[in-house]
Amino acid sequence: VGDPWSGQVAFPGGRASASDPDAFAVAERETFEEVGIVLRPEHRIGALPMRAVERNVRRGGLTLWPFVYHVGAAERAQATARIPAEVASVFWVPIGHLFDEAAVTELEYPPGSGSPTWPGIQFGEHVIWGLTLRVLASFAEVMQRSLPALA
Repeated sequence: VGDPWSGQVAFPGGRASASDPDAFAVAERETFEEVGIVLRPEHRIGALPMRAVERNVRRGGLTLWPFVYHVGAAERAQATARIPAEVASVFWVPIGHLFDEAAVTELEYPPGSGSPTWPGIQFGEHVIWGLTLRVLASFAEVMQRSLPALA
């Protein structure tokens, strides 16, 4: 309650603590805390560009620094919503689905408000949009591709 991202599809993440030796450690700790996946240095692919997040005006601007990891089936099987107050469910999206033009949709947010619509990717009952979609767009750019939802 009161979190501006409640109800949205998101990647694991959170604030750095004084005990985190670097930004990778933050990503790895938060991923384990939220979804139970143990990420190790050998899973690291690299960082995506940092971005300012202006949405949360109560705390001022935030900085998001996303990282890409590659995990196998064993790690994916570990994924579970460890903190139900923060994570409602965990699901995996095949990478090809992100580039499927048939998955492009729009989302009114907040729902039923008559607000403008936002581009998104429909995946089952979920819509990937907003900040998460922008992170995925950064990932697509690294792959020299673009997401149809943002075309």
